[in-house]
Amino acid sequence: MNKKTYDVAIIGCGPAGLSAAVNASIRRKSIVLLGGELCTPKLQKSPLVSNFLGFPEIDGRSLRDKFLRHARSMDVPVLQEKVDSVTRIEGDIFSLQTRQSEYHTRTVIMATGVTVSELVKGEREFIGKGVSYCATCDGPLFAGQQVAVLAYTKEGIEDANYLAGICRKVYFISGGGLAPQGLKDVVEVIENQKVGAITGKEFVSEVIIGDRTLAVNGVFIYRETYLPDQLISGLTITDNHINVDRSFQTNVKGVFAAGDCTGKPYQLAKAVGEGQVAALSAVQYLDQ
Repeated sequence: MNKKTYDVAIIGCGPAGLSAAVNASIRRKSIVLLGGELCTPKLQKSPLVSNFLGFPEIDGRSLRDKFLRHARSMDVPVLQEKVDSVTRIEGDIFSLQTRQSEYHTRTVIMATGVTVSELVKGEREFIGKGVSYCATCDGPLFAGQQVAVLAYTKEGIEDANYLAGICRKVYFISGGGLAPQGLKDVVEVIENQKVGAITGKEFVSEVIIGDRTLAVNGVFIYRETYLPDQLISGLTITDNHINVDRSFQTNVKGVFAAGDCTGKPYQLAKAVGEGQVAALSAVQYLDQ
Protein backbone atom coordinates (compact mmCIF):
# COMPACT_ATOMS: atom_id res chain seq x y z
CA MET A 1 0.00 0.00 0.00
CA ASN A 2 1.14 3.53 -0.80
CA LYS A 3 1.06 5.12 2.68
CA LYS A 4 1.06 8.72 1.43
CA THR A 5 -2.24 10.58 1.61
CA TYR A 6 -2.69 12.68 -1.53
CA ASP A 7 -4.68 15.88 -1.77
CA VAL A 8 -6.31 14.86 -5.05
CA ALA A 9 -6.73 11.47 -6.73
CA ILE A 10 -7.91 11.61 -10.33
CA ILE A 11 -9.49 8.55 -11.90
CA GLY A 12 -8.99 8.65 -15.67
CA CYS A 13 -6.16 10.11 -17.75
CA GLY A 14 -8.15 11.47 -20.67
CA PRO A 15 -8.52 15.19 -21.45
CA ALA A 16 -10.65 15.90 -18.35
CA GLY A 17 -8.32 13.99 -16.03
CA LEU A 18 -5.15 15.54 -17.44
CA SER A 19 -6.68 19.02 -17.28
CA ALA A 20 -7.66 18.45 -13.66
CA ALA A 21 -4.16 17.21 -12.85
CA VAL A 22 -2.43 20.22 -14.42
CA ASN A 23 -4.69 22.70 -12.64
CA ALA A 24 -4.44 21.00 -9.24
CA SER A 25 -0.66 20.86 -9.66
CA ILE A 26 -0.51 24.59 -10.39
CA ARG A 27 -2.30 25.09 -7.06
CA ARG A 28 0.44 23.05 -5.40
CA LYS A 29 -1.67 20.08 -4.40
CA SER A 30 -0.26 16.55 -4.25
CA ILE A 31 -1.77 14.42 -7.00
CA VAL A 32 -2.04 10.84 -8.12
CA LEU A 33 -3.50 10.24 -11.60
CA LEU A 34 -4.73 6.71 -12.30
CA GLY A 35 -5.65 5.57 -15.80
CA GLY A 36 -5.82 2.63 -18.14
CA GLU A 37 -3.19 1.13 -20.41
CA LEU A 38 -3.70 3.85 -23.03
CA CYS A 39 -4.71 7.36 -21.99
CA THR A 40 -7.33 9.02 -24.23
CA PRO A 41 -7.80 6.11 -26.68
CA LYS A 42 -10.78 7.85 -28.33
CA LEU A 43 -8.70 10.98 -29.00
CA GLN A 44 -5.76 8.95 -30.29
CA LYS A 45 -7.94 7.30 -32.92
CA SER A 46 -9.20 10.63 -34.29
CA PRO A 47 -7.58 11.40 -37.68
CA LEU A 48 -8.37 15.12 -37.44
CA VAL A 49 -9.43 17.52 -34.67
CA SER A 50 -10.63 20.85 -36.06
CA ASN A 51 -12.56 22.41 -33.16
CA PHE A 52 -10.01 22.66 -30.33
CA LEU A 53 -9.03 26.30 -29.98
CA GLY A 54 -5.43 27.08 -30.91
CA PHE A 55 -4.77 23.76 -32.65
CA PRO A 56 -6.52 23.81 -36.03
CA GLU A 57 -6.31 20.64 -38.11
CA ILE A 58 -4.25 18.58 -35.69
CA ASP A 59 -4.52 14.81 -35.57
CA GLY A 60 -5.73 13.20 -32.36
CA ARG A 61 -2.51 11.32 -31.59
CA SER A 62 -0.42 14.51 -31.75
CA LEU A 63 -2.85 16.39 -29.52
CA ARG A 64 -2.90 13.50 -27.04
CA ASP A 65 0.89 13.53 -26.91
CA LYS A 66 0.90 17.28 -26.22
CA PHE A 67 -1.55 16.76 -23.34
CA LEU A 68 0.63 14.05 -21.80
CA ARG A 69 3.85 16.03 -22.23
CA HIS A 70 2.25 19.02 -20.53
CA ALA A 71 1.20 16.93 -17.54
CA ARG A 72 4.55 15.16 -17.25
CA SER A 73 6.45 18.47 -17.52
CA MET A 74 4.73 19.41 -14.26
CA ASP A 75 5.79 16.12 -12.63
CA VAL A 76 2.25 14.77 -12.61
CA PRO A 77 2.54 10.98 -12.11
CA VAL A 78 0.42 9.08 -14.64
CA LEU A 79 0.00 5.57 -13.26
CA GLN A 80 -1.40 2.86 -15.51
CA GLU A 81 -3.61 1.28 -12.88
CA LYS A 82 -7.34 0.67 -13.05
CA VAL A 83 -9.26 1.62 -9.93
CA ASP A 84 -11.57 -1.16 -8.71
CA SER A 85 -13.25 0.61 -5.80
CA VAL A 86 -13.36 3.86 -3.85
CA THR A 87 -14.39 3.87 -0.20
CA ARG A 88 -14.33 6.41 2.61
CA ILE A 89 -12.20 4.87 5.35
CA GLU A 90 -11.96 7.50 8.08
CA GLY A 91 -13.15 11.05 8.39
CA ASP A 92 -12.57 12.73 5.03
CA ILE A 93 -10.04 10.20 3.71
CA PHE A 94 -10.82 7.96 0.74
CA SER A 95 -9.16 4.66 -0.16
CA LEU A 96 -8.71 3.82 -3.85
CA GLN A 97 -8.09 0.13 -4.48
CA THR A 98 -6.33 -1.05 -7.63
CA ARG A 99 -5.05 -4.48 -8.56
CA GLN A 100 -1.51 -3.35 -7.73
CA SER A 101 -1.90 -1.08 -4.73
CA GLU A 102 -4.04 1.10 -2.48
CA TYR A 103 -4.00 4.90 -2.46
CA HIS A 104 -5.33 7.32 0.14
CA THR A 105 -6.61 10.76 -0.78
CA ARG A 106 -8.59 13.67 0.61
CA THR A 107 -10.55 14.30 -2.60
CA VAL A 108 -11.44 12.32 -5.72
CA ILE A 109 -12.07 13.59 -9.25
CA MET A 110 -13.90 11.14 -11.50
CA ALA A 111 -12.82 11.57 -15.13
CA THR A 112 -13.64 8.11 -16.36
CA GLY A 113 -14.94 9.00 -19.81
CA VAL A 114 -18.05 7.67 -21.52
CA THR A 115 -19.85 5.23 -19.28
CA VAL A 116 -21.49 1.96 -20.28
CA SER A 117 -24.34 2.69 -22.70
CA GLU A 118 -25.95 -0.75 -22.63
CA LEU A 119 -25.85 -3.20 -19.75
CA VAL A 120 -26.51 -6.92 -19.95
CA LYS A 121 -30.12 -7.64 -19.07
CA GLY A 122 -30.22 -8.34 -15.33
CA GLU A 123 -26.73 -6.92 -14.72
CA ARG A 124 -27.69 -3.94 -12.57
CA GLU A 125 -30.32 -5.89 -10.63
CA PHE A 126 -27.75 -8.47 -9.50
CA ILE A 127 -24.83 -6.19 -8.64
CA GLY A 128 -23.65 -7.39 -5.23
CA LYS A 129 -25.85 -10.46 -5.63
CA GLY A 130 -23.59 -12.41 -7.95
CA VAL A 131 -22.49 -9.75 -10.43
CA SER A 132 -19.03 -8.33 -9.77
CA TYR A 133 -16.37 -6.33 -11.58
CA CYS A 134 -13.35 -7.46 -9.56
CA ALA A 135 -12.26 -11.06 -8.95
CA THR A 136 -9.50 -9.93 -6.62
CA CYS A 137 -12.14 -8.27 -4.44
CA ASP A 138 -14.97 -10.81 -4.64
CA GLY A 139 -13.50 -14.00 -6.09
CA PRO A 140 -13.00 -15.76 -2.73
CA LEU A 141 -16.76 -15.51 -2.12
CA PHE A 142 -17.24 -17.94 -5.02
CA ALA A 143 -14.61 -20.53 -4.06
CA GLY A 144 -15.74 -24.01 -5.08
CA GLN A 145 -18.63 -22.66 -7.17
CA GLN A 146 -19.35 -22.09 -10.87
CA VAL A 147 -18.79 -18.64 -12.38
CA ALA A 148 -18.76 -16.90 -15.74
CA VAL A 149 -16.36 -14.19 -16.89
CA LEU A 150 -17.62 -11.76 -19.54
CA ALA A 151 -14.49 -10.00 -20.79
CA TYR A 152 -13.90 -7.13 -23.19
CA THR A 153 -10.39 -6.48 -21.82
CA LYS A 154 -7.26 -8.53 -21.09
CA GLU A 155 -7.86 -8.02 -17.38
CA GLY A 156 -10.70 -10.52 -17.74
CA ILE A 157 -8.26 -13.17 -18.98
CA GLU A 158 -6.02 -12.67 -15.96
CA ASP A 159 -8.91 -12.89 -13.54
CA ALA A 160 -10.43 -15.92 -15.27
CA ASN A 161 -7.15 -17.75 -14.66
CA TYR A 162 -7.19 -16.64 -11.01
CA LEU A 163 -10.79 -17.83 -10.59
CA ALA A 164 -9.91 -21.16 -12.23
CA GLY A 165 -7.64 -21.82 -9.27
CA ILE A 166 -10.40 -21.42 -6.67
CA CYS A 167 -13.69 -22.15 -8.48
CA ARG A 168 -15.16 -25.48 -9.52
CA LYS A 169 -15.93 -24.27 -13.04
CA VAL A 170 -15.11 -21.10 -15.02
CA TYR A 171 -16.77 -20.10 -18.29
CA PHE A 172 -14.96 -17.41 -20.28
CA ILE A 173 -17.24 -15.40 -22.58
CA SER A 174 -15.23 -13.38 -25.07
CA GLY A 175 -16.78 -9.98 -25.72
CA GLY A 176 -16.00 -7.42 -28.39
CA GLY A 177 -13.76 -9.74 -30.39
CA LEU A 178 -11.25 -10.20 -27.55
CA ALA A 179 -8.88 -13.06 -28.37
CA PRO A 180 -9.01 -15.57 -25.50
CA GLN A 181 -5.27 -16.24 -25.48
CA GLY A 182 -3.37 -17.32 -22.39
CA LEU A 183 -6.26 -18.99 -20.59
CA LYS A 184 -5.76 -22.11 -18.52
CA ASP A 185 -6.95 -25.32 -20.15
CA VAL A 186 -9.63 -25.85 -17.49
CA VAL A 187 -11.42 -22.64 -18.50
CA GLU A 188 -14.25 -23.23 -20.98
CA VAL A 189 -14.19 -20.59 -23.72
CA ILE A 190 -17.36 -19.35 -25.39
CA GLU A 191 -16.86 -17.13 -28.46
CA ASN A 192 -19.10 -15.34 -30.94
CA GLN A 193 -22.11 -15.51 -28.66
CA LYS A 194 -24.00 -12.59 -27.11
CA VAL A 195 -25.07 -12.77 -23.49
CA GLY A 196 -28.87 -12.54 -23.47
CA ALA A 197 -29.48 -12.17 -19.75
CA ILE A 198 -28.27 -12.77 -16.22
CA THR A 199 -31.06 -14.38 -14.23
CA GLY A 200 -31.91 -15.68 -10.78
CA LYS A 201 -34.19 -15.05 -7.83
CA GLU A 202 -32.45 -13.34 -4.93
CA PHE A 203 -29.00 -14.14 -6.35
CA VAL A 204 -27.55 -15.02 -9.74
CA SER A 205 -28.23 -18.58 -10.78
CA GLU A 206 -27.95 -18.58 -14.59
CA VAL A 207 -26.47 -16.84 -17.60
CA ILE A 208 -28.32 -17.14 -20.90
CA ILE A 209 -25.99 -17.02 -23.89
CA GLY A 210 -27.16 -17.94 -27.36
CA ASP A 211 -29.13 -21.17 -27.07
CA ARG A 212 -27.31 -22.21 -23.87
CA THR A 213 -28.20 -21.64 -20.24
CA LEU A 214 -25.18 -21.77 -17.93
CA ALA A 215 -25.74 -22.59 -14.26
CA VAL A 216 -23.49 -20.15 -12.38
CA ASN A 217 -23.34 -18.48 -8.99
CA GLY A 218 -21.39 -15.44 -10.12
CA VAL A 219 -20.68 -13.31 -13.18
CA PHE A 220 -17.53 -11.18 -13.45
CA ILE A 221 -17.66 -8.43 -16.08
CA TYR A 222 -14.64 -6.56 -17.49
CA ARG A 223 -15.02 -3.49 -19.72
CA GLU A 224 -12.88 -0.46 -20.53
CA THR A 225 -15.60 1.78 -19.10
CA TYR A 226 -16.96 2.06 -15.58
CA LEU A 227 -20.33 1.96 -13.92
CA PRO A 228 -19.60 5.05 -11.81
CA ASP A 229 -22.08 4.33 -9.03
CA GLN A 230 -20.46 0.93 -8.52
CA LEU A 231 -17.01 2.49 -8.23
CA ILE A 232 -18.23 4.83 -5.47
CA SER A 233 -21.18 3.67 -3.41
CA GLY A 234 -24.03 6.14 -3.11
CA LEU A 235 -23.07 8.23 -6.14
CA THR A 236 -26.15 9.71 -7.80
CA ILE A 237 -26.39 9.10 -11.55
CA THR A 238 -28.93 9.71 -14.30
CA ASP A 239 -28.87 7.67 -17.52
CA ASN A 240 -25.45 6.28 -16.51
CA HIS A 241 -23.97 9.79 -16.14
CA ILE A 242 -22.76 11.29 -12.87
CA ASN A 243 -24.90 14.11 -11.46
CA VAL A 244 -22.87 17.23 -10.63
CA ASP A 245 -23.55 20.85 -9.72
CA ARG A 246 -21.97 23.93 -11.29
CA SER A 247 -18.75 23.31 -9.37
CA PHE A 248 -18.72 19.69 -10.59
CA GLN A 249 -19.21 18.43 -7.04
CA THR A 250 -21.17 15.17 -6.84
CA ASN A 251 -23.62 14.28 -4.10
CA VAL A 252 -20.74 12.59 -2.22
CA LYS A 253 -18.74 15.09 -0.19
CA GLY A 254 -15.17 15.38 -1.49
CA VAL A 255 -15.93 13.65 -4.81
CA PHE A 256 -16.00 15.65 -8.06
CA ALA A 257 -16.53 14.58 -11.67
CA ALA A 258 -15.63 15.98 -15.08
CA GLY A 259 -15.72 15.15 -18.77
CA ASP A 260 -17.80 12.63 -20.67
CA CYS A 261 -18.84 10.82 -17.49
CA THR A 262 -21.01 13.84 -16.57
CA GLY A 263 -23.02 13.70 -19.80
CA LYS A 264 -23.31 15.02 -23.32
CA PRO A 265 -22.02 16.64 -25.43
CA TYR A 266 -18.96 14.40 -25.60
CA GLN A 267 -16.59 17.11 -26.73
CA LEU A 268 -12.89 17.67 -26.13
CA ALA A 269 -13.16 21.34 -25.12
CA LYS A 270 -15.98 20.56 -22.69
CA ALA A 271 -13.91 17.83 -21.03
CA VAL A 272 -10.84 20.06 -20.64
CA GLY A 273 -12.91 22.92 -19.21
CA GLU A 274 -14.76 20.68 -16.78
CA GLY A 275 -11.49 19.15 -15.63
CA GLN A 276 -10.21 22.60 -14.76
CA VAL A 277 -13.35 23.59 -12.85
CA ALA A 278 -13.44 20.28 -10.96
CA ALA A 279 -9.80 20.70 -9.93
CA LEU A 280 -10.29 24.29 -8.75
CA SER A 281 -13.40 23.23 -6.84
CA ALA A 282 -11.45 20.40 -5.19
CA VAL A 283 -8.71 22.88 -4.24
CA GLN A 284 -11.30 25.22 -2.73
CA TYR A 285 -12.79 22.30 -0.79
CA LEU A 286 -9.35 21.34 0.54
CA ASP A 287 -8.54 24.90 1.57
CA GLN A 288 -11.70 25.41 3.59
